[in-house]
Amino acid sequence: MGLALIVDDDADAADMLAALCSAEGYHAATAHTLEEARRKMVLQPPDVVLLDLHLPDGNGLSFMSEQSLRSNTQVVLVTGHATLETSIQALRLGAADYLVKPVSLAQLRGVLSRVMPPSVMAAEIESWRKTVDATGRFGHLVGRSDCMRRVYEQIARVAGTSVTVFVTGDSGTGKELVARTVHDLSRRRSQPFLAINCGAISPQLMESEIFGHEKGSFTGAERQHQGFFERAHGGTLFLDEVTEMPMELQVKLLRVLETGTFMRVGSTVERATDVRIVAATNRDPLAAVAGGTLREDLFYRLNVFPIELPPLRERAEDIDLLSAHFLSAIGQKEGRAKRLEAAALERLERYRWPGNVRELRNVLQRAYVMAEGDTITAQWLPTNGADDAPAAAVAPPGAAAASGPDAPSAGGPQDAGNATASSGQLRVDVGTSIADVEQQLILRTLRHFDNHKERAAAALGVSLKTLYNKLKAYENMAADSSTR
Repeated sequence: MGLALIVDDDADAADMLAALCSAEGYHAATAHTLEEARRKMVLQPPDVVLLDLHLPDGNGLSFMSEQSLRSNTQVVLVTGHATLETSIQALRLGAADYLVKPVSLAQLRGVLSRVMPPSVMAAEIESWRKTVDATGRFGHLVGRSDCMRRVYEQIARVAGTSVTVFVTGDSGTGKELVARTVHDLSRRRSQPFLAINCGAISPQLMESEIFGHEKGSFTGAERQHQGFFERAHGGTLFLDEVTEMPMELQVKLLRVLETGTFMRVGSTVERATDVRIVAATNRDPLAAVAGGTLREDLFYRLNVFPIELPPLRERAEDIDLLSAHFLSAIGQKEGRAKRLEAAALERLERYRWPGNVRELRNVLQRAYVMAEGDTITAQWLPTNGADDAPAAAVAPPGAAAASGPDAPSAGGPQDAGNATASSGQLRVDVGTSIADVEQQLILRTLRHFDNHKERAAAALGVSLKTLYNKLKAYENMAADSSTR
């Protein structure tokens, strides 16, 4: 059974908190000044201190920075004058959480259930750091690059607090994985982690999904429904693409973040919620504020602890590790291990990855399926185009185009303006339209693979459906030209 020390100059408030702590299984002691708290902590260090902000002989925030609290003691700030600034300052000084007076049993129970000695969390974080060196993994994230290590350090610092986290980065960089890692390293790990994509839900249904609704509150509401804030109580709620949330709903979200209360649709009863928010967007949030898609006050309320994820093109040294991770997972699922040959890995490292880590995973899944043996070759992997195809050449103005036995005949759709092909090469005159170059490249690649459309699509880095659509368009163009 742990020891809770309540430091509050209001004797009635201190006794009430002591009784609540006792009801949760703690031995409880009280102190009404900082000096009295120091003496009691020397005699018997408590497991948790519920610390009032304003005391007769000092300020609770300054008391937190003293050596006496740098042990296995967890501090929860308790105040009737909480502001966003003081709350953030307390959390940065090491507070486990904060409570606003009057404190309810439900709020206190939620905080006490997450109390974990700092030494335990420090040991756990150090173990995760060693895992990065050994396996390249940090929670749900994979990578050893310097930019990812900076992300890991940010996660390690913020996970043990209740601070709201705002993750930014391009689509496919792994923003939800950051949120899950923050949750798994936090005191809320035993409670739910729920994710909601604010851009994937109809604006008419979003309020009901987030806050819930009462039976009969609108047409089709045949039963009571608990929203995400209720179902995530005590845990973490991940709001993905928060800039896509309707403006009128952003106002209600702001109120929940500031008061910790909400109402179901069709209800007049306020409900309390204890949820840690991790928000994310693939947009520039300041540009979203300027463009009127994100409320400025909501942005500052969410942007307490920003984490920016780097695109995959800025961490090419992680591609080998990520590829091995994805192929291992695919191999376990399919019952057969496959690996990349050196040339294939080199091509992956040269590619720009506009779809980031998500695109890498999808490319490897397709290459795994298409590879007949246990080795995945470069033929199934995408390229960046002409700058990543060493056999390609661009002719200077006025230069004669190369010809050969594989050059297309004139008069049909294969005659793409000023582009001609020879074996394994494509020469293009400057001034040739992009559409004509694309047509010639697609047709030449198809012939190179003996009209094997799946292999041609994989080499071109397009879907099979896209390739079929392109070929159909070329056939229609040929038919139109023959009727003229």
